[in-house]
Amino acid sequence: MKITSKVLGERGRKQGEALGIDPSRIPPGQYLTSKFPVLTYGRNPKVDLPSWSLSIDGEVEQPFAVTWDELMAMEQTTLTTDIHCVTRWSKLDTTWTGVRVRTLLERAKVKPEGKFVLAHSDGGYTTNMPLELLYDDDVLVAHTYEGEPLELDHGAPLRLLVPKRYFWKSAKFLRRLEVLTEDKQGFWELNGYHNDGDPFTEQRHWF
Repeated sequence: MKITSKVLGERGRKQGEALGIDPSRIPPGQYLTSKFPVLTYGRNPKVDLPSWSLSIDGEVEQPFAVTWDELMAMEQTTLTTDIHCVTRWSKLDTTWTGVRVRTLLERAKVKPEGKFVLAHSDGGYTTNMPLELLYDDDVLVAHTYEGEPLELDHGAPLRLLVPKRYFWKSAKFLRRLEVLTEDKQGFWELNGYHNDGDPFTEQRHWF
């Protein structure tokens, strides 16, 4: 039998029902996994926390950068959420700790003309999203997963967490959030992935 989006969607719903999970939590074409698959563009970068920093800049009145210690001293949020990868796996009830992106944007004082954000990672990876999405309560710069520091394979020391989008938007190895007046596509968006990436409407590709 050909493995289609419909087949995988049915598989995911059946998995959810067997576990007593509301099937509406599972986007179309997804299946559930208890593992945490590793998918990374390029090699994992080297991490040097003493020299590490995260920058918030672009169309903001007060651009700034924080060191690792400064980030850890900020108010921390722990939340549990579902995550969904464009490669069709979904993992439910994952727990993360980090700083809300809204807190960083408010500190930077985004200018009225700032409408989009381009996330930059070590190694040159980028991904884009509308600014308003990053003000949601469940959007973090996350450093801890399931009570433990992020592993390098999953984006240590810091990754973006944007649960309402496919997981390629949750950029690993995050180093910069650039506020823009106009949308600018990132790495995968320029290579055929959908610009928005909403898993519940299956925005996987442009074609």
